[in-house]
Amino acid sequence: MKIARFSHEGSIRFGIVDDGDLVVLEGDPMFAGYEPTGERVPLADAALLAPVIPRSKVLCVGRNYHDHAAEFGNVAPEEPLLFLKPNTAVVGPGDAIVRPAALSERIEFEGELVAVIGRIAKNVNAENALEHVFGYTVGNDVTARDLQRKDGQWTRGKGFDTFAPLGPIIETEFDAASATIETRVNGEVRQQAPVSDMIHSVADIIAYASAVFTLLPGDVIMTGTPAGVGPIVAGDTVEVEVSGIGTLRNPVRDAS
Repeated sequence: MKIARFSHEGSIRFGIVDDGDLVVLEGDPMFAGYEPTGERVPLADAALLAPVIPRSKVLCVGRNYHDHAAEFGNVAPEEPLLFLKPNTAVVGPGDAIVRPAALSERIEFEGELVAVIGRIAKNVNAENALEHVFGYTVGNDVTARDLQRKDGQWTRGKGFDTFAPLGPIIETEFDAASATIETRVNGEVRQQAPVSDMIHSVADIIAYASAVFTLLPGDVIMTGTPAGVGPIVAGDTVEVEVSGIGTLRNPVRDAS
């Protein structure tokens, strides 16, 4: 089931994607279930928004594909390498990635599969970790690479406003085992890999992270990026596509 968060006629609502329409729901299905209002809105008339705004945190995993770790000369981590982005970094499909050009000379894309937490998770086992996932969406872990290297830790380089695009929808019946991820810049393929190439699975990440801090409904987990990351400049358009979910598309501009 594909769930969208959208704006229509001045209000923000949730709906189930049904062919070219949105079956409007009474509320956020993560909390209110799937009660329809009886209204249908054509997709063409709606503006898709970030499908979830994390109430608590954006959890990210670094170096979670062997080839991506290798392209920077790093050893693949034996345990998930966790870091956080603020929820103010989240934007939706079609929103601009804003380059802080006065502070950073190299902004890069990182296309990723994103898991959306639907139930409180604390000290869960990998065997039942996926029971805590509401669904999956697509993300871009935008990074100021020069600041990441300069600071020696990743908060500033990963945490600027607009550095966590999410969308276009949440897929609740996603099969990671057969999915692929592809990132394109101005239509040119830059990243391409099966999701199964991840070093640490979504279940393992949830189990590991939930031993550290409580995962809350609406939290999202950006699960890592494959090889091929690279710079983006004003005027570019970045597309991240995960098969079975859809394509997240964002233009790039410099801060004014």
